[in-house]
Amino acid sequence: MQKASSWLLAGVLGTSAAITQADTLEERMSAFEARASAAEKRAAAAERQTQELARELQQIRLANPALQPASPTVTALPAPTTLDARVEKLEARQQSMEKQGGTEHLTDGFSFKGYARSGLLIGDGLGGGRGGPYTTPAGSVGGAVGRLGNEDDTYMRMDLSKEIHAQNGTRSKFTVSIADGVESANDWTASESKLNVRQVFAELDHLAAFKGNSVFENATLWAGKRFDRDNFDIHWLDSDVVFLAGTGGGIYDVQMNRNWRSNYSLIGRSYGDFSQAGVDAKVQSYILTSNQFFDDGQWQWMFNAIGAKNNDFATRTNAAGLAPADSGMHSMLANHQKNFFGREGFFKTALLYGQGLGAEVKNIGSDGELISDARTLRLALFGETPVAPGWRIGPSLLAEQSRNRYVKGDDYRWLTLNMRLANEINSNFEMAYELSWQTMNLDPKAYLQRNAVNGNFWKFTVAPTFKPDVGDLLTRPELRVFASYMNWSADLDRYSTSDAFGKTDFGAGGVWQYGIQMETWF
Repeated sequence: MQKASSWLLAGVLGTSAAITQADTLEERMSAFEARASAAEKRAAAAERQTQELARELQQIRLANPALQPASPTVTALPAPTTLDARVEKLEARQQSMEKQGGTEHLTDGFSFKGYARSGLLIGDGLGGGRGGPYTTPAGSVGGAVGRLGNEDDTYMRMDLSKEIHAQNGTRSKFTVSIADGVESANDWTASESKLNVRQVFAELDHLAAFKGNSVFENATLWAGKRFDRDNFDIHWLDSDVVFLAGTGGGIYDVQMNRNWRSNYSLIGRSYGDFSQAGVDAKVQSYILTSNQFFDDGQWQWMFNAIGAKNNDFATRTNAAGLAPADSGMHSMLANHQKNFFGREGFFKTALLYGQGLGAEVKNIGSDGELISDARTLRLALFGETPVAPGWRIGPSLLAEQSRNRYVKGDDYRWLTLNMRLANEINSNFEMAYELSWQTMNLDPKAYLQRNAVNGNFWKFTVAPTFKPDVGDLLTRPELRVFASYMNWSADLDRYSTSDAFGKTDFGAGGVWQYGIQMETWF
């Protein structure tokens, strides 16, 4: 704005004598008004706005003594009252900005992020395809399999955020997330829509009150409905390693010392309402979380204490007729490597344990059917690295054993091995391959009329893929066509009458499926 002011001053000094002084001032004041108005709409920092306006106004006053309130030359101008009124109006506008903190443009501090996938899955004989990352019997207790060429839905999530900076340096951020998912291939799916506001929360960071405090200076306060910031997942399986979400509040990045930072939160979830013996009650679950990070985030230790006082109230039971747990605990130890055992890429390891309401170790506190004797142990390993020029690999392992989950004596054991492989053909095209194998030994003790089964599932997918740039398995968007072959042990067909296996045209013996899909995030 200084450069613009100098230009204005030079314009005044070089104006032709054929133009009157009043006309020159009129033009300058009009130009200044236009720029001041634009500055009000676009400026991101109110303090900077007011300083620049004040500086430019002062420069114009210094260059034009006629605009000084006491100057007798003002009366000699053709329109002294009008010009003086404009200067006063600008001063009033500046004072208003100082009081109100300025007016930002709508797009200042605005961000739009999202994830989406949509595709067509076609079975043998042009029948409708069946699938999904949790299509196997083990999927009923979190046993995911490879997702490539195995998805028949349209899902999207949009994250809209707005940041505002206060004059004291504090930054506030509001976020809302809207999501929807359907399995229909139609263009109009309002009757099947599951449109949902998944997140709505606000954050405060760079707090002026914390400035100079080494422990809280970089901390972020938040409250509302949200996903925990430090959730992470195995993308190839469409499975979170850990997923903490609900409504509550907390604080991130408390800097305990140079190599140790901490997060703390209290989140609530709902198991529904009930009325028994004349008592109306809400079944709420509360999750108190401590999340500790060491060595620049390489090591993570998470601990969750869960309480739901009314979950075992009176004669309230789960689907097996047993009293569900009213408390639980959950813990995770994770290692986040920024390389793949010394090579380019990354590798993550996580060991999770939970009991009672914490025995759902992935979606923390989300399962109100668990009984107090429930125990679960889960192991997750995954990463990505180049293996040869033009080739990248993403291996993963996910395994779990859970006992006394819903019925005393039940036993769920499963293990998934998955490998995503990509071969770069040119700068926008690669051949993607995925191999998945899952073994399971499930004994639900008739919970939900499910039968004990023991067997294996395997899947192989070939997917020619177009993308903006090759060289990373996680670069998106991807546009892909695919062919998948799936097969499984015949014993798995009798696990449940409500799952995909064992139904007409989808039993053991081998199934081919084909399709086309887009997937993107940003």
